Formats: sequence, structure tokens, C-alpha cells
Amino acid sequence: MSAKATNVDWDKSGAVAKRKKIAAAVIVNAIILVVSLLFLLPLAWIIITSMKDQMDVLKQPLAIIPSEFMFVENMKEVLRRAPWGVFYKNTIIVAVGVLVAQLCISIPAAYAFASFKFKFMGFFYLFVLARLLVSPESLLLPNYLTINGLNLYNTLLGIALPSIASAIAIIIFRGAFLEIPAALKDSARIDGCGDFRYMLVIGIPTIKSRIIAFSITSLVYQWDNYFWPMVITESVQKRTLAVGMAYFGIQAESASEWGLTMAAAILVVLPLLVAFVFFQRQLVDSFVTSGIK
Repeated sequence: MSAKATNVDWDKSGAVAKRKKIAAAVIVNAIILVVSLLFLLPLAWIIITSMKDQMDVLKQPLAIIPSEFMFVENMKEVLRRAPWGVFYKNTIIVAVGVLVAQLCISIPAAYAFASFKFKFMGFFYLFVLARLLVSPESLLLPNYLTINGLNLYNTLLGIALPSIASAIAIIIFRGAFLEIPAALKDSARIDGCGDFRYMLVIGIPTIKSRIIAFSITSLVYQWDNYFWPMVITESVQKRTLAVGMAYFGIQAESASEWGLTMAAAILVVLPLLVAFVFFQRQLVDSFVTSGIK
């Protein structure tokens, strides 16, 4: 009887623990769902507002369902007022060009800091770290004078040039190279693999997750970058999407055309949303993997 009672008590305690575990999982998932909805609320509000005309926005600003769906008409008007094709082309050229330059500079520099011992190495790496302490705003005037002195004002190269060397990329990639086991490099050297070939064939594929994570961050930053492209350009044909939004606002026929403005915002962020939908798993995996030590 005592053994049976013990088994019954064990089953009850196991059932209670299982119920607690399920309840905890339900609570955690509910919290995650609520937080996710809060983050999606601004995007949902942008989409709802883009479907309204100006009078509808002013009369019923909190209405979820528009009295008349005007999304297509608003988008046609947005496309008519500004050369969005030019803005897209400039943004893609700058964002991709900056990323390629950053990778071509940062990966070899990070490999050198991680693999070689040379004179003043600590000083040079400290110089890289010190770059993180300098705010972009404090470099605005020196960058402007430099770009203007190089006759690159109002050019796409002038937009991209200050961003092609990334200190944070060097630091991230150096840490990734240091995590590669030394035995792997020793084995490659025994097989006759030089440093450059080792970096290309073994090093870069090994730190691929870090490269992808940094690439995503760099592309999003350049896509959204507003202040520097606005300062260094003056013609509409050389402006990017973020500055194009400001140009579109100048063309407004009234003080604030919120329906048209939200439709333009959707046009700007749409490529990023589509990319996230199609490459969500790859994006999440790259950030998760890059955080594993």
C-alpha cells in the first residue's frame, strides 16, 4: 500500500509540475504576443492612414476602417509628385557600394589584428576602438570640408565615402576570427595554405554568420540614413529615399497630407518588409549565431 501511495503521490506531483510548466509557457507566449502587437501597432497605423483621404484623416483620425479606401489613389499621387525610381536607384547604389567597401576593408583588417603580431599593433587597435567614441555629428563639418575639397559634393560617392571604413565591423570580425581554433590554422599551414587563402577559404566561411548580421545592419542604416545625404546633396537626381521623403513633404499642397505621407512611408519601407518576410529565418539565424561565443 505504501508503494502504491508513493506512486500516486509521484504521479500527482508530476501532473502538477506539468500543469505549471504549461501555464508558464502560456503566460510567456501571451506576453510575447502582446509585445509583438505593440511593436506592430505603428506599422498597422501607417497602413490604415495610407488608405484614407485628407478629410477622412481629419474627421476620423482614430477610425480603423476608412469611410472610403483611397490607397491606390494616394499611391498614384505619391508616385506623381516625386521621382521615386531615382531615389531607389541612388539608395541601392549607396547602400550596396558602402557594404561592399566595408567588407573589403574590414575583413582583411580584422584578420590582420587577429592573426599577426606586429609593431604598434596595440596602438593601431586602440585607434580603431577610439573611433567608436567619436559621434557622427562631430565629424559632420570635417567630412563636409573633405568631400567638398575632393569635388565630390552632390555625388553618390560623396554620400558613401565617409562610411566605407567601419570600426565596429573590424571589432566584430576580429572577435570572430579569434574564436576559430588555432589547430585549424595550423593544419591549413601544414597543407600549404597561406594566410590570404586561409582567410578566403576557411576564415570567411567560418565567420559567415557575423558577416551576414553586420551586412543587414549596414544595409538598413544606409537605407534609412537621412542627415548626411541631405547635407552633401542639393539636386533631386542625387538624393536617396530618406531625403526623398523630405522632398515629397515639400511638394505637399497643404500643411500635412497624412494619407499621402503614410503612403510614401510604405513605399520607402516596403523593400525592407519584403526582405524580412522572405528571409526571416536566415536573418534571425544569423543574429542568433553571431551572438554565440
